[in-house]
Amino acid sequence: MSTQTEEKEILRGGQFLVKETACEDVFTLEDLNEEQRMMRESTVEFVDRELWAHWERFEQKDYAYTEQCMRKAGELGFLSIAVPEEYGGMGMGFVSTMLVCDYISGATGSYSTAFGAHTGIGTLPITLYGTEEQKKKYVPKLASGEWFGAYCLTEPGAGSDANSGKTKAVLSEDGKHYLISGQKMWISNAGFCNLFIVFARIEDDKYITGFIVENDPENGISLGDEEKKLGIHSSSTRQVFFNETKVPVENMLSERGNGFKIAMNALNVGRIKLAAACLEAQRRVTDEAVRYAGERKQFKTAIINFGAIKSKIATMATNAYVGEAACYRAAKNIEDRIALRVAAGNSHVEAELKGVEEYAIECSILKVAVSEDVQETTDEGIQIFGGMGFSADTPMESAWRDARISRIYEGTNEINRMLAVGMLVKKAMKGHVDLLGPATAVGEELLGIPSFEAPDYSELFAEEKDLIARLKKVFLMIAGKAVQTFGTELEEHQQVLLAAADILIQVYMAESAVLRAEKNAKRQGEDAQAAQIAMARLNLYEAVDIVIRRGKEAIVSFTEGDEQRMMLMGLKRFTKYTNQPNVAALRELIADKVAESGGYNFD
Repeated sequence: MSTQTEEKEILRGGQFLVKETACEDVFTLEDLNEEQRMMRESTVEFVDRELWAHWERFEQKDYAYTEQCMRKAGELGFLSIAVPEEYGGMGMGFVSTMLVCDYISGATGSYSTAFGAHTGIGTLPITLYGTEEQKKKYVPKLASGEWFGAYCLTEPGAGSDANSGKTKAVLSEDGKHYLISGQKMWISNAGFCNLFIVFARIEDDKYITGFIVENDPENGISLGDEEKKLGIHSSSTRQVFFNETKVPVENMLSERGNGFKIAMNALNVGRIKLAAACLEAQRRVTDEAVRYAGERKQFKTAIINFGAIKSKIATMATNAYVGEAACYRAAKNIEDRIALRVAAGNSHVEAELKGVEEYAIECSILKVAVSEDVQETTDEGIQIFGGMGFSADTPMESAWRDARISRIYEGTNEINRMLAVGMLVKKAMKGHVDLLGPATAVGEELLGIPSFEAPDYSELFAEEKDLIARLKKVFLMIAGKAVQTFGTELEEHQQVLLAAADILIQVYMAESAVLRAEKNAKRQGEDAQAAQIAMARLNLYEAVDIVIRRGKEAIVSFTEGDEQRMMLMGLKRFTKYTNQPNVAALRELIADKVAESGGYNFD
């Protein structure tokens, strides 16, 4: 653990809402060390050579090519980044695993899905929950790419309600095997995997149990046809049927009834990794859009010179910049929390489980925000290409279709929105995050007389940081009143939860972007970071609009009379700019910088 990690207080998950973060305490892509930069370069080289150069093959449902590329990735060590060294892996830190997941995922959603399913939910449950014998037997094969893994949780009647699965595991008469019977669907990598992580219910247990099941067609395992999907065409996705499949009792994963916990913790990791997997797609789409806009001439002028196109490019670049800022901020928080737990005597496995679980709120926030940003970015990419963007002869069309699934898997964005707020409230009730004190203070502030003194905004981002602090008050005002009004029935009021979640998401993403730009401006100078400063300001301006709209919607939905009027006045006060930014000028500055660089180049 670094001295820096020991010296600074690491915020707990969700505490960003009630504690101020100094820009020096956030990690950004600009902080990558030499080893990580080399790893990124080798990842991009692999993607350019094997994936990007052959993107059409993935659109032609060339499942064999996806498998072939996975094997090459295994040979190059990309499948082993997060695997401990004692099981044949590289044992890299959490930031490095995020980095590889990020840059390997941008060329095609088909490969991104195969990679994520294998290295994440296909391998992690064993490395985190397996016995020593299970790890030694299976993990080295998965780390090298000799074997591939798949994850069998979803069933026809059990999607978001993962614990409602009907797949059964019955102990054999001799007590040596479990006989698993049931149907799983939407199983990524099913067509070429060697091993399944299967969740089934033993007798009438309240919670499901995890099992490691080797893929043997002679053992009651059969597959449905490849699913016909909107996108990720070359990601093998099939139904898997188990008919009294014999699984040795020693292949139970963790303890009986622990499957739901395994599934939820695997999803926490999956959510932040999915956010990372959406970043490089945004960079590449932006690069392609800039290249096309520079070549395409209309009215004797390259369309990249038109304000309407500049606005789109600015939005695309800003989405990527903000997503990077938030993802790597959270990744380093997780890595530091893991290091602290290891230093305190936890095993690395326990430290990693608790480290990721600590930031489950941020993982859900990132999953929602970045998956929606990549959809907007690919949509704008199509628009810049015009008719050619709608054609399957260009990669824009496939990028848009591939992006769509990211809002569904690893828990739908609706589920993750409600989880983020729900987990925050539970943390507050456990005393892990003090929401009551700040929420009470906001309530008292609403009753007081506002200050009319002119604030000092002379320092870079002084007004922006003050505004973010006030956006946090909006969330505390609404969430505090919602908890007071609905109590234990809060989760039944989903529309209010969704509105509160959108405010929470905007706060975290906007703050992350401002802190990244501030940190880099301090070390490189404001002039050198002009475009990055502009992106942070543009994103915050748009975040404020969302907070105003969603805040008003929540307030008028569960308050009335004087209380409603007071909260609406508070919303107006907390979201007020003293100096409105020139939005058109910000977009021009950002787009011109991107055009000058020939694409997205901000790290």
